[in-house]
Amino acid sequence: MSKETNSAEVLLNQNVTPEQFDWDSFESGLNAEDRSEKKELEEIYNGSLNNLADNDVIIGTVVRLTDKEAIVDINFKSEGVISLNEFRYNQGLKVGDEVEVMVDRREDKTGQLQLSHRKARTLKAWDRVNELHETGEIVNGFVKSRTKGGMIVDVHGIEAFLPGSQIDVKPIKDYDQFVGKTMEFKVVKINPEFKNVVVSHKALIEADLEGQKREIIGQLEKGQVLEGTVKNITSYGVFVDLGGVDGLIHITDLSWSRVNHPSEILEDGQTVKVVILDFDDEKTRIQLGMKQLEPHPWDALSADLKVGDKVKGKVVVLADYGAFVEIAPGVEGLIHVSEMSWSTHLRSAGDFVKVGDEVEAEVLTLDREDRKISLGIKQLNKDPWENIEAKYPVGSTHVGTVRNFTNFGVFVELEEGIDGLIYISDLSWTKKIKHPSEFCAVGDQLNVIVLELDTQARRLSLGHKQLTENPWDKFETKYAEGTVHAGKATEVHDKGASVQFEDVEVEAFCPSRLLEKEDGSKIKKGEEAQFKVIEFNKEFKRVVVSHTGIFKDEEKKNAREASNNRSNNNSNNNSASTSSNNEEKSTLGDIDVLAELKRKMDEEK
Repeated sequence: MSKETNSAEVLLNQNVTPEQFDWDSFESGLNAEDRSEKKELEEIYNGSLNNLADNDVIIGTVVRLTDKEAIVDINFKSEGVISLNEFRYNQGLKVGDEVEVMVDRREDKTGQLQLSHRKARTLKAWDRVNELHETGEIVNGFVKSRTKGGMIVDVHGIEAFLPGSQIDVKPIKDYDQFVGKTMEFKVVKINPEFKNVVVSHKALIEADLEGQKREIIGQLEKGQVLEGTVKNITSYGVFVDLGGVDGLIHITDLSWSRVNHPSEILEDGQTVKVVILDFDDEKTRIQLGMKQLEPHPWDALSADLKVGDKVKGKVVVLADYGAFVEIAPGVEGLIHVSEMSWSTHLRSAGDFVKVGDEVEAEVLTLDREDRKISLGIKQLNKDPWENIEAKYPVGSTHVGTVRNFTNFGVFVELEEGIDGLIYISDLSWTKKIKHPSEFCAVGDQLNVIVLELDTQARRLSLGHKQLTENPWDKFETKYAEGTVHAGKATEVHDKGASVQFEDVEVEAFCPSRLLEKEDGSKIKKGEEAQFKVIEFNKEFKRVVVSHTGIFKDEEKKNAREASNNRSNNNSNNNSASTSSNNEEKSTLGDIDVLAELKRKMDEEK
């Protein structure tokens, strides 16, 4: 039957007109009073939900617990549901507990109001953390886990970062020892954009230490002896904790003896007694000492020790210029390299001793006021220059070792401490030597003869060429002026030519004007011809020759004979002879040309 049929029946049964019929009651199944109550309830419910903003944090009461959820009454028409996972930190949650919540979803697929405790807690925690950052208030945090570079700390439900450098004032190697602990922290940094929070435990310790430090610093005085703990060891010294204040013991103030590294004396955590040597105006840099608590070793040095005494010690430091020898704890003497050997050729101290060597030495100087002592080890051996005249008299021959060169000669060692000099001019009779290295090498054995001996200045002049006969003595006769020899032009220049004779040691010079041949041409390089000696100088090893003079002499000879046939005038003959001789003599200009040519030839060689 249709709805209209039923309505008609109702109208007939009630004897009412259609205008008087209650259609709302008929469609809803509720009378007017019930419909009014329902409308009021709907308005209250809808109004309560509209007033519940998503970001509002409200207090709810746990009214029921299931295996997975907590049912929370928030004093609205609908109870909310929260997953128990959000209460993992609170294992003791029970019915009746009040908790902070936020609306997560108004209705899920079942029509249930979804709440979030975690979001409410986080929002409240973020506000609280910002407040802590502003006020500097100390907060408790739970160290959850270790992460790269530090730790993760739960602060009011927010995961904050604790850098490793902010755990303690001392470097921490084992981070795991702090995991699972609740500690006090200070919020030191917040990044609102990324919701990052950085906390520090070190800041709290430093704040405590700062108070102790001010108290300690106020009592510090120079010369005060304190007890401290070794905090850090470096290559240059040791930092000591004086109870909140750090001081530095420089490596030179650790011990009167020489220290290569502070770890030889102290170790981390060791308790030591120190004396305050100095500090700056603010007393932030405190200089400490340890050796000053002990008597100076020089004060304990034997009063009987004097110059000339023999002492023993150990080489503790080595340098090119000498070696430092510790002859008593904290007392060192210097052996300069010049006092290690009688040799005049200074070498590195490392050629004689090395660190750790036990040596014996003689006291050369002793200054107790300045606390300086110089030693020598060569003095333990006899001076080789004693009785030098008997060992190396003038004219005696010996074999020596080439030690080094100079531009002017060669130093030859005859024995340790005895060196002699061979001037470059005394190396060879015939070779033209520019530098001694052209003649010999360092380390070569060389036969020498003693030329001069100066015992006062400790100088010995030696010679090498003097061991053989001077070939220029026989050349003086063989190549006398006027003699003629076969020679070869080895070099030809504008000024003249170099001429080589059968004796390779003899090289002559022929001026350009005297190279002319009988046919008018000049001798060329490599050409062999006859040459007449017109000058011989043994001292300077100089020989000047002429080729032109040979055939000119013939012409002059023939001219003289013809003249003699015409006249017997002796004076004219003498005049002609004198003129002939003058032609053949080398001029000063020729000598200058020869010297210049020799210089150029030497440079080319």
